[in-house]
Amino acid sequence: MNAYFIKIIGSYINLISYFSPKYAAKLAIKLFSTPQKGRLNEKEKQYLNTAVQEEIMHENISIKTYCWKGEKEPVLLAHGWESNAYRWKSLIEILKSLNYTVIALDAPGHGHSSGKLFNALLYSECIHAVAKKFEINTIVGHSVGGTASIFSQYKKQLASIEKIILLGAPADFVGVFKRYETMMGYNKKVSLAMAQYVLREFNHLPEYYSAPDFAKDIEAKILVVHDKKDRIIPYSDGLKFKKNHKKVEFIGTKGFGHGLKNEAVHSYVIDFLNA
Repeated sequence: MNAYFIKIIGSYINLISYFSPKYAAKLAIKLFSTPQKGRLNEKEKQYLNTAVQEEIMHENISIKTYCWKGEKEPVLLAHGWESNAYRWKSLIEILKSLNYTVIALDAPGHGHSSGKLFNALLYSECIHAVAKKFEINTIVGHSVGGTASIFSQYKKQLASIEKIILLGAPADFVGVFKRYETMMGYNKKVSLAMAQYVLREFNHLPEYYSAPDFAKDIEAKILVVHDKKDRIIPYSDGLKFKKNHKKVEFIGTKGFGHGLKNEAVHSYVIDFLNA
């Protein structure tokens, strides 16, 4: 979505907020929760077809999973916003070569999974369903996939999960909402109404949803990798995990951006898996 359309849509929702803040918030949240990208192209399909595929139902959502069987414990890969399981290709190949069992999933509204809407809380429930099904030992989550992995384990801790690796993960809803509101140019009425929308739908204000706070109550070991030049999720989000949880191992990188697709990052992941 280019800057011109962002400005138009933001102004339209601001206008609505003067007549119905609740409806303006509903529109803003729906826009925020509707991915425009992330479906699979032909090249991505061909690669993912090398895996054993299975669909797991969560409520009315069909979650597509991909499994490459190995002799070692299963590792679950959870991608981020407007992406899909193919984003892990390089790491999948490394894990396969080391004989790990690799499970990747497509989030709701992404890849071959069903649904049109997506948020970290829904994603966390899907991650839990997949992790339980495959008795996952380690979860690797990129961006919101990392945040959702923490939410998932905090709400329903699975005994099988011993390690969680977060790559460029947002720390909390407050920061995510602020960045979205700034990008769209929403006024204070919309911002306040969005917070109330979250309270009505999920029984908590956005301030409650803090992955660093939740991490304190998670028994699994946690590795956080965040790049200082991340233009999507600020480096300060990664530091929140380091400050709030003494057991978190934190690695700051420079020059890899938000994607963190780099041999050095893959080495950090493998070293943590083998530790």
